[in-house]
Amino acid sequence: MLVTVESTGTLERRMRVELPAERIEKEIEARLKSVGRTAKIKGFRPGKIPPKVVRQRYGGQIRQEVLSDLMQKSYSDAVAQENLNPAGGPKIEPEAVDDDKGFAYVATFEVLPEITLQGLDKIAVTKPEVEITAQDCDDMIHNLRKQKAVWTTVERESKEGDRVIVDFDGTLKGEPVKGGQGKEVPVDLGEGDMLPDFEKALVGLQAGDEKSFKVKFPKDYHDEALAGKKVDFTVKAHRVEEEELPPLDDTLAELYDVKEGGLATLRADVRANMEREAKQRVSGDIKEQALNGLLDANPIEIPNALKEQEIHSLQRDAMRRLGIEDHDKAPPAENFAEAAERRVRLGLLVRQLIQDNHLSVDTDRLRKHVEEMCASYENAEDMVAMYMSNEQVIAQVEPVVLEEQAVDWLTENGVTKTRKVGFKEYMNN
Repeated sequence: MLVTVESTGTLERRMRVELPAERIEKEIEARLKSVGRTAKIKGFRPGKIPPKVVRQRYGGQIRQEVLSDLMQKSYSDAVAQENLNPAGGPKIEPEAVDDDKGFAYVATFEVLPEITLQGLDKIAVTKPEVEITAQDCDDMIHNLRKQKAVWTTVERESKEGDRVIVDFDGTLKGEPVKGGQGKEVPVDLGEGDMLPDFEKALVGLQAGDEKSFKVKFPKDYHDEALAGKKVDFTVKAHRVEEEELPPLDDTLAELYDVKEGGLATLRADVRANMEREAKQRVSGDIKEQALNGLLDANPIEIPNALKEQEIHSLQRDAMRRLGIEDHDKAPPAENFAEAAERRVRLGLLVRQLIQDNHLSVDTDRLRKHVEEMCASYENAEDMVAMYMSNEQVIAQVEPVVLEEQAVDWLTENGVTKTRKVGFKEYMNN
């Protein structure tokens, strides 16, 4: 086998493979003999068919089969021989060569980039230290009370904290505003769900009142047609409702299925949930900083083949989330190009980091990850045991854990500092 390789781009390679005629003929002869032992041709007894007749009947088909098989095997052998690392399948083009001179083909493919990681000791990560105060817990309890609130109709003027059910109609220079109409829309005064001017105008209304007013839209409003404009609104109030919160005692705990310990247990559960949410957010924050630092310090070119694969993967995920089955109605592939390029580049860099530093999956960490996955189940221990014994589940979890270990390596070997931040500020940012 004669192999020549030329670079036709940064990552593209053009490999020519020539197979000698003797090798091809030897394989053809062996297959013809095998076929001759079992072939059925009229006028001949099985196993007694002359080789010349077998070749005339089956020679062309067997030659094509042999060439196909030899191309596959020789391609793999040639790639290994030349120490190439293909990023995807090759485009193979057979060359026209006389049968007595052998067979040749050209395989065009991309290879994975050779990566030498740099700047890892300069990757900077700021770790948030989230402070959860008693007031934060009180505010969260208050939110839980609001979720179980009862709204009752009142015969009085509306005030902040009330809910006003209104019809509204918005116009700009006499023309209807897109999305500026609504029927029996509940507006909670003081919650900031609507623009400040709109909510302010609803204070002091009673059922049956009608009112006209102007609303100034922010200059950075998402709809450019309305940004910075003053829109005329007319509203009609249907009713005013007052919020009645459940009492701050053990009955609140019962509303949230806390069967023992009452309000004290609910508070403890709330704080634990806040700590867990903050921890997850911090972990994600640190991961993003570390991986962004890795990307910034190591710009590399990526194979188009891997990028295209990732684009299609993201597109399929989007179709599944949106419930789209017809591929003709899928979101455009170009929508995913930037994300796909980032994921491929990051995947190559993280893999190199893992290889360079001989990282392997920490079994204790793997189990902890599975335990966190199963924490919400009532029979959590049984689920952990089931997942840990499921090879498919473990195969999916291991890369996630290994990536977390790579992030830890980056933060431990880079530049890390901490900053204190309040829970509400951090979680609402």
